[in-house]
Amino acid sequence: MRLSGKLSLAVLISGRGSNLQALIDACEDPGFPAAIKIVVSNRPAVYGLERAQNHNIPVQAIDHKQYSSRETFEDALSDALERHAPDLICLAGFMRVLTPHFIRRWEGKIINIHPSLLPAYKGVDTHARVLADGGAESGCSVHYVTAELDSGPVIVQRRVPVLPGDTPDILAARILEQEHIAYPEAVRRIAETMNG
Repeated sequence: MRLSGKLSLAVLISGRGSNLQALIDACEDPGFPAAIKIVVSNRPAVYGLERAQNHNIPVQAIDHKQYSSRETFEDALSDALERHAPDLICLAGFMRVLTPHFIRRWEGKIINIHPSLLPAYKGVDTHARVLADGGAESGCSVHYVTAELDSGPVIVQRRVPVLPGDTPDILAARILEQEHIAYPEAVRRIAETMNG
């Protein structure tokens, strides 16, 4: 359900929520075409939930360890999301690989941010792999989530140079700054497309 023509968002997190904060900040601009309706974490008591509460956004923790299978966890997650009827689900540091079972239920409505220039460096340890390969640049990609990991259509990419002396942590920090720009930009593009 849209508030005054704004795209309604659900944000899924697992940790401190720095990309969540970028989305919160964007949504607090009256001209931004989206609003966060719910923040859900698969880990209780993470700082990202506090960030949302500080901005009066409803939160819910659904601890995946309390469920006997990935599917039963995802059913509980879907049930929580459906109560808020989001137009778009934003994975922001959500450290669970979603199964086709969940993705089918929300087909075309899930986006993720990945710390590489997809389709290069899908999966984990992206920064170490870029450095090991002697890459000249890296960056981040916001993409639609499909059943195949990190393979959905790319919405926005931002590039950063790889510099002499970079370590995985230094490169990660530089890319994270660009993630905070790319994620709101991707949401804005989707909202503008959906609103015609």
